[in-house]
Amino acid sequence: MRFLDDRVPSHDLTYDDVFMVPRRSSVGSRYDVDLATDDGTGTTIPIVVANMTAIAGKRMAETVARRGGLVVIPQDIPASVVSDVVAFVKTRHLVLDTPIQLRPDQTVAEVLSLIPKRSHRAAVVVDDQHRPVGVVLEDDCVEVDRFAQAHQVMRPVEVLVDEDTEPRKAFDALDDARATLAVGVDRDGRLVGVLTRTGALRATLYRPAVDDTGSLRIAAAVGVNGDVGAKARALLDAGVDCLVVDTAHGHQDRMVEALQAVRALDPPVPVVAGNVVDADGTRALVEAGADIVKVGVGPGAMCTTRMMTGVGRPQFSAVLACAEAAHDLGAHVWADGGVRHPRDVALALAAGASSVMIGSWFAGTHESPGDLLEDAHGRPFKVSFGMASARAVASRTSSESAFDRARKGLYEEGISSSRMYLEPTRPGVEDLLDQISAGVRSACTYAGAATLAELHERAVVGVQSAAGFHEGRPLPAGW
Repeated sequence: MRFLDDRVPSHDLTYDDVFMVPRRSSVGSRYDVDLATDDGTGTTIPIVVANMTAIAGKRMAETVARRGGLVVIPQDIPASVVSDVVAFVKTRHLVLDTPIQLRPDQTVAEVLSLIPKRSHRAAVVVDDQHRPVGVVLEDDCVEVDRFAQAHQVMRPVEVLVDEDTEPRKAFDALDDARATLAVGVDRDGRLVGVLTRTGALRATLYRPAVDDTGSLRIAAAVGVNGDVGAKARALLDAGVDCLVVDTAHGHQDRMVEALQAVRALDPPVPVVAGNVVDADGTRALVEAGADIVKVGVGPGAMCTTRMMTGVGRPQFSAVLACAEAAHDLGAHVWADGGVRHPRDVALALAAGASSVMIGSWFAGTHESPGDLLEDAHGRPFKVSFGMASARAVASRTSSESAFDRARKGLYEEGISSSRMYLEPTRPGVEDLLDQISAGVRSACTYAGAATLAELHERAVVGVQSAAGFHEGRPLPAGW
């Protein structure tokens, strides 16, 4: 990457401060762009879901991995639970989505409490042999007695497909039947998963992030306190595909010691560490054993670090400096936080990041772990919170004495409760992945890049005023 007219700015920059200049391109279509990363994580799109309790759960993990990304399970989750989550994700189908399953005698009230947990807004009714006998859509429950049973409101399975059916064939079957959902079964007729028309299309556009055995990939985080080696060993034994050693201030002795403890295990997976914002911090973590360095202090939507402490760095400049230092040592960086538009993701990649970590942007989706709530106007939302907030600290210190917990609770650097509204047109994380991937692919075509490495090599970036950024914003409601 180079700056326009080779004029390196004398001040640090955020994503809003910069733009990319179009270059001569021989890339004919956005579909000719390969979004696979080269940092050893095996992802086929450069998206990593941040290790935040309100965002990174098993549903998010399987869905994002199915589309080629990676989810990092938070460090606050007990090892036994992480093991269960990893086992769950590793057994998910690469094309069919995991369905909500109902017994015929379950009530409509139960149906309505479960359906919002899936973006396909449906549930499958199965018999004692686990064979599908009907489908219940949300519309089937409108103005129905809440004590009615599923078999009374279900509709017949209109499209039944084999679990190995090609996505194009499943799409055609759904289109011919004008059906909402295809139900996938194994050779014994037992339920495996479901597929919508949009899901079938996505299966032809994305490549799942899979390990050597063909199972979906998943990562997990470990902190820098306590017996880091034992915690990391438990995660490796659980089968995680990437270890993230995580703390707010990564350029410290405890992080170096934690990395040394992890490296002593000779992990067969990439090791990520952070967070830092400059070349010195990056070099320190790579030399201590990190394959990938997490970059970002304070740019996240739930983070108050900069306002509380004055510490941090504008994210574009931080990524640019850290990526250069990491590449010199044969390592990589993840840009962690601060992205609010697809353009920000493209700019982070142009600056040299191998992947971009996203947190709050994905909080308001069906796949995040929280319950789907509604405000006074009926708008659906989920509650999100920062990992240094009082709420997160209280959860992380639950095993400590009341006195110690109260003392730690006096200090927080994050928002404890924020409503993240679901976008009516993009309520699922896959909808957002479509939007981001489309933006990044198009950015690559403008730069004449067929890969992410070429994007970083070819990108020409200029600095703009606030008015320049405002000029680029659409006006959907007119003047």
